Amino acid sequence: MSVKTVVVVGHGMVGHRFVQELRQRDVTDQWQVVVVCEEPTAAYDRVGLSSYVNKWDPEALALDGNTYPGDPLVSLLLGRSVKRINRVARTAVLDDDSSIVFDALVLATGSYPFVPPVPGKDSDNCFVYRTLTDLDRIRGAAEAAPAGATAVVVGGGLLGLEAANALKLLGLKPHVVEFAPRLMPLQVDAGGGALLANLVEELGVTVHTGVGTSAIEQVEDGSLRITLSDDSTIDEAALLVFSAGVRPRDQIARDADLAIGERGGVLVDNGCRTDDPDIYAIGEVAAVDGRCYGLVAPGYSTAEVVADRLLGGRAEFEGADMSTKLKLLGVDVASFGDAMGATEGCLEVVFNDPVAGTYSKVVVSDDAKTLLGGVLVGDASQYALLKPMVGGPVPGDPAALIAPAAGEGIGLSALPDSAEICSCNGVDKGSICGAIAHGAQDVEAVKTCTKAGTTCGGCIPSITRLLADSGVAISKSLCAHFTHSRAELFEIVRATGIRTFSELVAKHGHGLGCEICKPTVASILASTSSDHILSGEQAALQDTNDRFLANMQKNGTYSVVPRMPGGEVTPDQLIVIGQVAKDFDLYTKVTGGQRIDLFGARVEQLPLIWQRLVDAGMESGHAYGKSLRTVKSCVGTSWCRYGVQDSVGMAVDLENRYRGLRSPHKLKFGVSGCARECAEARGKDVGIIATEHGWNLYVGGNGGQSPAHAQLLASGIDDETLIKYIDRFLMFYIRTADRLQRTAPWLSALEGGLEHLKDVVCEDSLGIAAELEAAMETHVAGYKDEWAGVLEDEDKLARFVSFVNAPEQPDPTIDFSESGGRKVPVLLGIPQPGAARRGTEE
Repeated sequence: MSVKTVVVVGHGMVGHRFVQELRQRDVTDQWQVVVVCEEPTAAYDRVGLSSYVNKWDPEALALDGNTYPGDPLVSLLLGRSVKRINRVARTAVLDDDSSIVFDALVLATGSYPFVPPVPGKDSDNCFVYRTLTDLDRIRGAAEAAPAGATAVVVGGGLLGLEAANALKLLGLKPHVVEFAPRLMPLQVDAGGGALLANLVEELGVTVHTGVGTSAIEQVEDGSLRITLSDDSTIDEAALLVFSAGVRPRDQIARDADLAIGERGGVLVDNGCRTDDPDIYAIGEVAAVDGRCYGLVAPGYSTAEVVADRLLGGRAEFEGADMSTKLKLLGVDVASFGDAMGATEGCLEVVFNDPVAGTYSKVVVSDDAKTLLGGVLVGDASQYALLKPMVGGPVPGDPAALIAPAAGEGIGLSALPDSAEICSCNGVDKGSICGAIAHGAQDVEAVKTCTKAGTTCGGCIPSITRLLADSGVAISKSLCAHFTHSRAELFEIVRATGIRTFSELVAKHGHGLGCEICKPTVASILASTSSDHILSGEQAALQDTNDRFLANMQKNGTYSVVPRMPGGEVTPDQLIVIGQVAKDFDLYTKVTGGQRIDLFGARVEQLPLIWQRLVDAGMESGHAYGKSLRTVKSCVGTSWCRYGVQDSVGMAVDLENRYRGLRSPHKLKFGVSGCARECAEARGKDVGIIATEHGWNLYVGGNGGQSPAHAQLLASGIDDETLIKYIDRFLMFYIRTADRLQRTAPWLSALEGGLEHLKDVVCEDSLGIAAELEAAMETHVAGYKDEWAGVLEDEDKLARFVSFVNAPEQPDPTIDFSESGGRKVPVLLGIPQPGAARRGTEE
């Protein structure tokens, strides 16, 4: 039997899925595949495009097996395009006029960004947001702009908010302009959209809804002036990003006279076949019965249908689940089923908590017995349970599904086997449980067997729970050298008084240790005593940053960050910082945590810099450690006419109390003097917001790669109670969290969640409150500045040299240049030993 050829036009997520499915199912090798990829990069995770801004590493987004290594039946042509299809000759004509003869052709061209016909849309620094190349161009414009410059996103849907997040990560101040009366109009209702706008604005994004963009004008200084339909303007914008939706990329089909849907897209039947029997369309370009689907899950379904059809099957596309769960700018947003309540006679149950920043709605049938859909904003933790229940019976009172204590009586065990757990890949509960029953004993094995969890990863917590419900023992071993978890090792150290790694591994582990357990044990030892971090054996356990009490930068130099409690600093201290920066030729930057970062110090200069800072009354800001970083504050009642509590005084007291506290991950606080929230407290591990009745205490908020809003632990409490609760919360977290686990995922994984934490911290349900408070008092009493500790110890000072055998010789590989008037490091191509595994200060 001769091998047939299928040409795949496009290599996005859906095109790649088609190739994978066909090759996996084609056990007799009937088909050879030629993939024509217009981009220079093979298939990557376009759903996670915004994460590219974190590392600028295309490989981090690469889809598994996207170059088909070792498969002789797949040819991948990168940076090439099909410019026309010759339906008579059955050839795909490439950009160089060469041709590929096909037996079948699959259009996987996806969609293109829609740019509204606004005057000035082609001005310099106007971009779209679709590909890695687009983000590289946006990055170039952002880096050329002044720090904190204004940027505009036209479109407040899903992609628009992702674009705004990317611009924020690039150091710009985004404005989002949405023509509809609310953000994400296709996913959330009016109530959810209102809360979403508030939450997004709290995070530093200015939102304009109910207005369009009338004109874009490039002014003399190169910036943009954007005029809105209400005649207001956004001036001095450094760049603009169009993210106003997408359109099917169907021009090649139009040129080939294939049937096109009324609203665009290549018209296909339920088998994804066009009006040419040898040509198929999948993904966003396919108009199945006239409708295009813009989500990855239905795209994958179309890919699987065509793979089956080419091998003689009769699979059909059976519609698509348009449910979505996202985290945009750190805000959870989810919608499922009949989210907008379009079903005749349906009832809507709404729970709106503007204080906690959550909005929840479920839509039920007119007799309140069937769940039809819902919307979640601010907290989407119930999505995994509610979405599979759509179309099924409501277990009791519908309000109980979304009330603050929701889910206590509802679990995955209550769901039928037909309930879909992984919407990206259409995997139901029965398939996952079947895989577990046949030997899949961990998440990775379930992924391999079922494909669940291999796309967005949002269903992994549900997979883990199904494993546990099936009796699979989930290993808590820290690493190969310790069968204990971090929490168990913490209790062993606390109970036995062991003070060295070698003794701990000898008595309670085996082997010599590794890069996982050594820093973890070092953190535990630091959390249970006031010994200097570089004392004795412990010094050898530290990561690079902790070894030198400073953050290593990209060219092997270090940054120095003195502590400024609550953001306060005296004029004399500012003068010293400025003089140190001049004398040592350091680059200075005010951080997001209200302090000053000094970049470019060589290792042998660190003690000299510290000495001058310490002499001026300053100390280590612990920018390098898994410990308290900053307590950000507004000016509160000291200066602000809106302040209702002394936020500065409280921030200073808290930072001085918890400075140097070693923990599983870095900690950040915020204290706001009123509900206007200028300190962004609800994005912090510990957030305090003043009210006329006292302090509201929030916990478990994180920035970083997985932002999360803090949750309300207690409200209207006085100073003494506030500090007592924070003491208990921090020590409970430090004792029970996993290694490198931030407070948000720790709280999410904590059995009983927020309610259990309230019981422990506020009600002392475990009877350990006094012990936790005593442990914190021990830390406070024993605190000593680590910089000063080095300056007082000749042995510790001896490690701060570039070369042990030539202590006076500076590192010759370190060099600097200037860019935009800023001092920047130069990389000379020499590997930096022990490169830091931690991020820079803020």
